[in-house]
Amino acid sequence: MPSNTGPSIDTITEGGRVTQVGEGQEAEETSPAVVTLGAPTVGELLAERYELAEHINNDSAGRLVWRGVDVVLRRPVAVVLRYPGGDSATEMLQAAVAASRVIHPNLVGVYDAIDEDDRAYVVREWVDGQSLREMVTADGPLDPARATAIGNAVASALAAVHATGMVHGNIHPGTVMISDDGRVVVADARTDGADSQENDLRAVGGVLYYALTGHWPHGEAPLHGATAGHGRAALPDAVRDSAGGIAAPRQVRAGVPAYLDDLTMDLLDPEIAPPSSDVLSAELSRLDIPADEQFLEQAGPLRFTADPGEEPSPLAAAGGRKVALGVAGLLAVALVGLFIGINVLGGGDGGDKEPVSQPSSSAPATGGGSAEPAAPVARKLTIQDVRIIDPKSKDRAEVRDAEKVMDGSDDDGWETQTYKNNGKFGGLKDGMGIWIDLGAPHTVKSLQATLSSGGAAAELRTGATGDFPSTSKGDGQLVAAYPTVIGQPFESSDSGTNMIFNGFDPAKKYQYLLFWITELPEKDSGGWKLGVQEITVQGS
Repeated sequence: MPSNTGPSIDTITEGGRVTQVGEGQEAEETSPAVVTLGAPTVGELLAERYELAEHINNDSAGRLVWRGVDVVLRRPVAVVLRYPGGDSATEMLQAAVAASRVIHPNLVGVYDAIDEDDRAYVVREWVDGQSLREMVTADGPLDPARATAIGNAVASALAAVHATGMVHGNIHPGTVMISDDGRVVVADARTDGADSQENDLRAVGGVLYYALTGHWPHGEAPLHGATAGHGRAALPDAVRDSAGGIAAPRQVRAGVPAYLDDLTMDLLDPEIAPPSSDVLSAELSRLDIPADEQFLEQAGPLRFTADPGEEPSPLAAAGGRKVALGVAGLLAVALVGLFIGINVLGGGDGGDKEPVSQPSSSAPATGGGSAEPAAPVARKLTIQDVRIIDPKSKDRAEVRDAEKVMDGSDDDGWETQTYKNNGKFGGLKDGMGIWIDLGAPHTVKSLQATLSSGGAAAELRTGATGDFPSTSKGDGQLVAAYPTVIGQPFESSDSGTNMIFNGFDPAKKYQYLLFWITELPEKDSGGWKLGVQEITVQGS
């Protein structure tokens, strides 16, 4: 090979080494065997242009991942090969053709796709860095600002892909890659037609969850039929309750802002319709604030729930707990759309590169017969009244400030006094609680209590209305009238700062609830005390 055709192999190895797992998740023992007889070798020149420099790994889909050099443009490239080629390489080549139509700074660039019958290969951008999976495995969960920035980049990339009517279909911590200079890129789109744009958006929730907790929320039931080897099965599964429900990020670790916790869990909730990718990208962009500016805790979204008789906002009409963009947010959406319009290639060019993934449609079928009524979408319910319940109080000092648990702020809440001796209220009482009136019967999906610290024990009860005066005796009567426990109680050993009760009977309606605290956490300064910062109820 002429020595002057490009840089030598030794000159392009600077920067962090990466497994290029975006298209090279390392094969497991159960993965298909990779045929190596006659496989490419170091120094071989493909298509008279791409010199193979180093074999990185074999992925679980039967592909060989190499680092190479484009000897014409003198730049490093990643080369993903199929040997033998033929029908087994069709999906890989189709995915590359589709991906090459979208140019975006958060998508790995695809340079070439070549089919040589006996083997096929895709040439794409080389990324010096590591995958999100490698980063979290090595260093642990990310801080909220970094997780938000990564989620923003992924959503922005999806907005560009979805604008073409295609889907990515393979978003997970192995295909989200972070370069040494901090750039976040997404690789390895699939085109098997089994995915949808909605699944892409659910996967953004999974990426946020993984970045914040180090656990993958689809571990036991991977997204849309994914199997081992696409980088999901090897990830630690999320913490789950006895019913299989996942713990919210704030239950797993401290310091996760409530609004980021809400956004992540909403994206993972199949009963809440996700926003479109451009709206999600604009909202995450609004929240993507440098950590040193210290604005992250105040940047949370409003929740769109139209009052009776009002015209719902466009975001609320899409369903679920939506984000308030305001003027800046709407401008962000417009800029996202403009950027996509400039950068998306193809479409009507008459070429032979046809996208194989088609846009999903949620429109009802037309024709005879009436459409099924849409299922009600969960939303934040309005709490009409709250009251502190303390059956064994003497001076009633602790029953004040109940309204702080429904003021929409986690910064200030109701709190108990400090008790000595033990967390069982010093042995002076069986518990204390917060009585909640929703104003009318509702189908309830979940109740979330945001606490000042972890280590408390509590349960959720329900009962009927009655004449229970706000006295110690009246509180005792109320507690006796609320015997039904909803879901599983939270024990002090496994509770975090965010308790979520979701064991409601979907066939029943609820108006009155009692959040009953049975054990207080110990303070660092001594004594036992708990604050309830906020209570929210989701339902319809």
